[in-house]
Amino acid sequence: MNDWLTPDWPAPAGVKACVTTRTGGVSLAPFDSLNLGDHVEDDPQAVAENRRRLTEHFAITPAWLQQVHGIAVAHADPSTVATADASWTATPGVACAVMTADCLPALFCNRAGTRVAAAHAGWRGLAAGVLEATLDSLDTPPAEVLVWLGPAIGPERFEVGAEVREAFVGQLPAAEQAFVPSSNPGRFMADIYQLARLRLAARGVTAVYGGGYCTVSDPRFFSYRRSPRTGRFASLIWLER
Repeated sequence: MNDWLTPDWPAPAGVKACVTTRTGGVSLAPFDSLNLGDHVEDDPQAVAENRRRLTEHFAITPAWLQQVHGIAVAHADPSTVATADASWTATPGVACAVMTADCLPALFCNRAGTRVAAAHAGWRGLAAGVLEATLDSLDTPPAEVLVWLGPAIGPERFEVGAEVREAFVGQLPAAEQAFVPSSNPGRFMADIYQLARLRLAARGVTAVYGGGYCTVSDPRFFSYRRSPRTGRFASLIWLER
């Protein structure tokens, strides 16, 4: 728990956020130790204990999601597991939570500190508009929204095909700058952080922070690309009680 991340961004005082790492749990290898994903073939009792520790540490109630790489945004409800890739809340103590292991987690809040949201954005969800859908859920003018981009696969490790590049550039020509040719013919290295910033800027959101991590290279984080049989870490945001 000592190496969990606290976002460095100018969010209102009542907005709290955290990104967990691999440490602080009870799961055994290859899920060691704080795996929060209940869909990766880890021991369900270990996952339950890991989630309990997280909940107790912050005195919050996370609203977990069944993520499907889509753009649905749910109202965060800890009593159910919604099939969605983002959630929002205006209720203090309820945490919007997304789980990742290379995909991009994005945390949102309004400058008034009255509403928060979290989104899970793999390249498919990002191209389909999950960040824009999450922005809409805040019901706030874009200039009044802050976004923090959490740990994801870095631009030096994210090799994609031409179809991925076209999926973004076809919608937003400026996205071309987020792709550079790979050493492999017909392949590109993609910067998921830059893609997120460009798409948010196109909607008028310029107060975007974070980025600069690489889950594949940084052993603090679970990474599906590094090891397909692995756990999930969580990015959470909530309003203080």
